[in-house]
Amino acid sequence: MTKKLVIVESPAKAKTINRILGAEYTVKSSMGHVRDLPVKKLGIDIEDNFRPQYTVLPGRRRVVNEIMKVAAQAEAVYLAPDPDREGEAIAWHLKEILSRGAGSRKFFRVQYNEITASAVRKAFAEPGDIDMKRVEAQQARRILDRLVGYKVSPVLWRNVKRGLSAGRVQSVALRLLCEREDAIRNFVPEEFWIIGALVRKLAEPREPFRARLVEIGGEKAEVKTGEQAAGIRADLEGRKLRVASVSTREIVRRPPPPHITSTLQQAASGVHGFSPKRTMLLAQRLYEGVDVGGGPVGLITYMRTDSYAVSREAQAACREFVLRQYGAEYCPAVPNVFRNKAGSQAAHEAIRPTDVNRTPESLKGRIDPDLLKVYRLVWNRFVASQMAPAVISRRTVVIEAQAEPQRPTVYRFQAACSEPKFPGYMKVAGIETPKPDEKAEGEVEQTLPPLAEGESLECVEWLSERKETQPPPRYSEASLVRALEAKGIGRPSTYAQIIATLHQREYVRLERKTLVPTELGERVNRLLVGQLEPLFNVQFTAMMEESLDRIEEGKVSWTAMLADFYGKFTAWLKNVESPAADRELSARIARAVMGVKEWDPPVKRGRRTYSDRGFVESLSSQIGEGKAVSLRQFEALVRIGAKYREQIPELEAILAEAGMTNLLEKGGIRPVCEATLNKLRAASTLDLDEKTAGFVASIAGQVERGRSLTDAQMAVLDRILSAHASKIEGFDALNVKISSSDAPAEEDAESRKLVEALSSVTRWREPVSRGRRVFDDEAFYKSVAAQFSRKRRLSDKQKAALRKMAARYRDQIPGYEEQMKPASAIPEKQEGSV
Repeated sequence: MTKKLVIVESPAKAKTINRILGAEYTVKSSMGHVRDLPVKKLGIDIEDNFRPQYTVLPGRRRVVNEIMKVAAQAEAVYLAPDPDREGEAIAWHLKEILSRGAGSRKFFRVQYNEITASAVRKAFAEPGDIDMKRVEAQQARRILDRLVGYKVSPVLWRNVKRGLSAGRVQSVALRLLCEREDAIRNFVPEEFWIIGALVRKLAEPREPFRARLVEIGGEKAEVKTGEQAAGIRADLEGRKLRVASVSTREIVRRPPPPHITSTLQQAASGVHGFSPKRTMLLAQRLYEGVDVGGGPVGLITYMRTDSYAVSREAQAACREFVLRQYGAEYCPAVPNVFRNKAGSQAAHEAIRPTDVNRTPESLKGRIDPDLLKVYRLVWNRFVASQMAPAVISRRTVVIEAQAEPQRPTVYRFQAACSEPKFPGYMKVAGIETPKPDEKAEGEVEQTLPPLAEGESLECVEWLSERKETQPPPRYSEASLVRALEAKGIGRPSTYAQIIATLHQREYVRLERKTLVPTELGERVNRLLVGQLEPLFNVQFTAMMEESLDRIEEGKVSWTAMLADFYGKFTAWLKNVESPAADRELSARIARAVMGVKEWDPPVKRGRRTYSDRGFVESLSSQIGEGKAVSLRQFEALVRIGAKYREQIPELEAILAEAGMTNLLEKGGIRPVCEATLNKLRAASTLDLDEKTAGFVASIAGQVERGRSLTDAQMAVLDRILSAHASKIEGFDALNVKISSSDAPAEEDAESRKLVEALSSVTRWREPVSRGRRVFDDEAFYKSVAAQFSRKRRLSDKQKAALRKMAARYRDQIPGYEEQMKPASAIPEKQEGSV
C-alpha cells in the first residue's frame, strides 16, 4: 500500500524527486494542468460571482484516473507543482479532484526553489497548505482571458475572417509591434555630418588616431548639410593643431544582478539566437534535473521569476568560490544585494546554479550543448553578481584647431580611450567589457598615445562622413520581452507564450531576427485598437496585472476585481456592436458600383461560387433593409469597386469626400498590372501538379478580387513559369524574373547519371506509411527528376537518397555496377586543362 503520494507536473521532475525521496514515496506526474474551462462554451457563470465551470482536460483523463487510483491507497498526498500561480492552481485542482471520498486522507502543499536533495528534503519536512490567494489570482487571470477571448474574437470573425482570436495580453504585444512598424514607415530621415581628423604626434609613437569635432566657436558642433560640412573642411585646411587638455577619470561599474526570466531570455537570444520559448524549455530541463552521472540532478533554481533575491547560503557559497578561484581583491567586503522592482515576487529567488562549484567547464561533454549554453549564462551572471566592481580608466583628450587672424573660429576635437584598470566581475568568462556611458556618435574605441597639454600635433587627414538619423529598430523577440517587462505587461511565466502565440496565429513573422507584423496582424490590430482601444491600452493592461498581484497579496477580492472589469468591458463591447461601417457611405459606394456594365463571370472554387455582381446586389439589398454593414463587407465592396474603377469614375470622389481614398491602396487594393495578368494567363495553360495548380488558382482568384500579389507570390509564379519556359509560347515577352537559385546552372554530371539510371525503373514498390508520413519511391523520384530538369543539379542529400534507391532497384537498371561507380573512380581534369 502506498503511504505517501507526491504529484508534480512533469515526468522529468518526477524522476528527479523520486530519486531524492526514495521508496517510501510514490511520485506521479500530472503532465501540467488537469482541469480548465470548457472548450466549446464560456464556462463562467457571470451572475453567480463569475463562478468557473471546470472540466477535466480531454488529454488528461487517463492521467487523472491513474493518479486517483494511486491516491485511493495513500494516507497522505503531497502536492508539489512549481512555486508560482500556475503551480498553485494545479495543486488546488488536483486536491479538488482527489478530495472526493478522501476520508481521512491528508493533503500537503510542498514548495522548493531548487530540486536538490537538501532543498527537497527540507520542503517535505516542513509542508504547508495551498495558498488560496495565489489560486484566486490565477483563477482571475484565467477568467479575464476567457472573457476577452470569447467575447472579442467574434468581432474579428465578423470584420476580418473566421477562425481568428484575440488575447487580452497578446493583442497588446501585437499593438506594440504594429505601432513600431508605423513609426518606421512614417519616419523621415534627416541628414547630418560627422567631422573629424586623423592626427598623430610629431615624435614617436606616431601611430595616427581619430578625433571627433565636438565644438565650433564655443557651441556644440551640429553639422546638418553637406554645404556646411564643406565650409568647415575648407576653414580647417592648414590650421595648426595642439592638445588643449588631457583628463583622466575612473569609472566604477557595479556587477549586474543574477538573471531573472526576462534577462535570461534576452541573453540567450542575443548570445545564442534562442527564442524565448526555446530558452524556457532548456531552462526547464536544467531545473527539473539532468543526468550528469549517477542520476538526474537539478542544475539551476526555478526559472520563472522576477526577483533578484538570493538565499544567504547560496550567496555565501558564491563568495567562497570567488575568494578561492579569483582572490580576495575580487570578493567585496560586503555581499552585493540587488533591489527588486516594484511588484516582483520577493519570496522567489533569482535564477542561479544550485551548486556554484559545478562550473560550466565541469559539465562539458556531460550534458547537451544547448543546455550547457544556458547553464553557462546562468552561472556566469550569478558568479559575477557577487564579485567586486570593475574599474575603468577613461582618458579624454581635447584637441584645438587654433584660430588665425583671418580665421577666428576655434574648432575643438575630442578623442577618448578606455582601459580596464581592475577587471573585477569582468574576470568571469562571458561578461563583456562595459562601454562608457558618454560615448557619442562617431566615436571609436581606440588606443591613444601619451599626450601632454600644449603638445603640437600633425593632421594626417581631415575626415567627414554623411549620415542620416535612423528610424526606431523593429523589436526582436528579446527586446519585445524587455519592453513588455518595462511596461508591466505579462509576467515571467507568460513572456515566451505571448510571443509563441503571435507566431502561431500568423500575426507576426520573424525577419532577420526581428518581429514584423503580417498584413493579417496589422488588420487585426487596426480593428481591435480602433474599436476597443481602452481594453487593449498598454496602461490598462499593466493596471490589470497589478490588480492580479493585489489579489495574490490579499488586498483585493478576485470577484470584486472581475465585477469592476466586466462593467467596463460590457460598455466597450456595446460600442463595437453598433454598425461597424457607415451605412450611408456604403450605400453610395454600392450604388456607384452597381453602375458597372461589364462584370467578370462568376468563379467556382471548390463548392463555392464567387460573383462580384452577386455580392454587390446582396449587399445593396442588405442596406435597403436597414441592416448594418460590417467592416469586412465594406472592405470587400471597396475592393470590388477598385477592380472596376475604370467603369466607376465617381468612386474616388466619393471616397475623397469621406477622407478614405487611402482605402484604394490599403491592404493590397490596387489595380493589377497587365504583365501580371499575362503571366497568370500563361500559367493557366500549363499541365501542373495538383499543389502547383492549386497555388496558381489561388493567386488568380486573389487578382480577380482586385488584390495585387505580394513579392513572394510573384517570385513563386516566376519560378513556375521559368520551369516550364519551353512549353510557353512567347515566354521572353513575359519578362519573368529568374532568381540566382533558379537561373540555369552548370549541369551536374552525377545528378544526371542518377536520374537517367532510375528512369528505366518500371515496377515501383508500394508506398509505405510510418506514423503520419508516407514514403513513396515513385513520387519522390518524379519530384527530384522534375527539379533536375529545371535546375540541372540536385543537392547532396537528394543524390544520396537516389543512390540508395538505385541499389533497391538494381535489377531494373541496365549496367548498374558501371553506372553507379563512385565519383572518385572518374578521372578528374588536370588544373589548367581545357
